[in-house]
Amino acid sequence: MPQIKIRGIHENDICKISENMIDKLVEAVKCPRDYFEIECIKSVAIRDGKIADVYPFVEVAWFDRGQEVQDVVATIITDSIRNNLNIESMDLAFTVFEKEKYYENGEHF
Repeated sequence: MPQIKIRGIHENDICKISENMIDKLVEAVKCPRDYFEIECIKSVAIRDGKIADVYPFVEVAWFDRGQEVQDVVATIITDSIRNNLNIESMDLAFTVFEKEKYYENGEHF
């Protein structure tokens, strides 16, 4: 169920690291592999009236799994991207879903 939304990094580059990264995340989060989804979002950055490079940003949207697991997940994703794609700097943030506000096919969890 963890949704990993990535912008500012080309989808072909994410494909190169995705299998190994998900292997590590499955172990850390203790949920099935098919629960993970990676979405590469194409966006355009505008700075000072000009089109600019999009700063690498990752959002993990999920149900809370505690600070310890969150820290491990942040490290896995950051290291996978920075160490394998020659990206020096990036940001990562977590969005936490509340079960009573998350619906699947019209039913909340």
